[in-house]
Amino acid sequence: MSTRLLRCAAVAAAATLTASACSASGAGDGRSEVTVWMYPVIKDEAASKKFWERTESTFEKSHPDTDLNIELQTFDKRDAQISAALAAGTGPDIVLITPDQAATYNKVQGLLPVDDAVAAQRGAFFPETLKAATIDGKLYGVPVFQNINSTAYNTKIFADAGLALPRTWDDVRKAAPVLAKKGIAVMDYAGSPEQTLNLSFYPLLWQAGGRVFSGDGKDVAFDSAAGVSALQFLVGLKKAGGLPADAATEGPAVQGAPIAASKVAMRPVTSLPELAQMRAALGAKNVSLGPPLQGRVRATYGNPGLLSLTSINKDENRDAAYDVLAYLSSPTVQKSLNTAAGSFPTRTDVKAPDTGPDYQVLNEALQFANPGESSPAARQVMAALAPSIQAALGGDLSPEKALDKAAGEARELLSRS
Repeated sequence: MSTRLLRCAAVAAAATLTASACSASGAGDGRSEVTVWMYPVIKDEAASKKFWERTESTFEKSHPDTDLNIELQTFDKRDAQISAALAAGTGPDIVLITPDQAATYNKVQGLLPVDDAVAAQRGAFFPETLKAATIDGKLYGVPVFQNINSTAYNTKIFADAGLALPRTWDDVRKAAPVLAKKGIAVMDYAGSPEQTLNLSFYPLLWQAGGRVFSGDGKDVAFDSAAGVSALQFLVGLKKAGGLPADAATEGPAVQGAPIAASKVAMRPVTSLPELAQMRAALGAKNVSLGPPLQGRVRATYGNPGLLSLTSINKDENRDAAYDVLAYLSSPTVQKSLNTAAGSFPTRTDVKAPDTGPDYQVLNEALQFANPGESSPAARQVMAALAPSIQAALGGDLSPEKALDKAAGEARELLSRS
């Protein structure tokens, strides 16, 4: 619950103010009101609530003319939630989104440029983080953190089997039948539609040298030879016992999943919070982090989280919204957020929250990071592609036919878009 909601509850209990004081129309006392929709950057729910309540309070002490309202949301149906708010013109002034979402919402004129919010500090940001948020020469999101994923290993499984830790696709293929004889899948894969393809199939596609979209963004390109190679890699592993039996429908969770029960040996796309969960389940000494896997090339998913200004924001609240954006992307907030979330800074004047071996690996992995391929139809294309990948993993379609089917549906979506 945000501090604004806490204030509203206190007002109701005391019956000293009318309900309109807590309405979405404003603070009711002449102050500017800025609402931010924040999503689970900090995985621990209690820690997330405490962090953002403290952030609200600290901002308001230094900006007494602004009522900052940070509302914690869930990732479930995020696109539908944001789209509905934009269509209704009622909802957040600022929302946390990804670069591909920024392209989508900008296409329907749902976002406003934020160049003025970072004008004084623009040179402090890593250029690539700003590039990911730039559309037609204008900035449509302030990068407040960046995530990077890499490969996590259950080192005990490989040591017990006399195998080196796989660093390439060929290494994974060779290890698969050896571990399958022990009833262990060599690699995890989350094929459930609830898992974004940025964290499942797309890194493999990039490792194969492929792309989701053509260079001009007007066509899809995942039905290429590289795409078939990536999907065939998965299907081949599945047939060899190298993926969990339920890989086609498995969700992204670590807790309660086969990898937490030593039934899977490695997770190719792993964040720091997930790494901590693996160590909690398997023992710290049995888990290590390595570089992104290499197919034709080495690649992984890593992108900045963007705080974007929506078209819901009113002119009279514009300067207050800029103040919020500047504050939430400041060195002080970034430093504390990265520590709490296990994320990396988007500014050159903020250090990573740790210098241990994990952070060394992830810092090196940043050079192989792909922030996702921006397109107004990116999420719809994912929705078309995911079932075809499931069908291939289930043996219902060959990799070629699965990608051809998905590409046909995706091209129809692009033509309508």
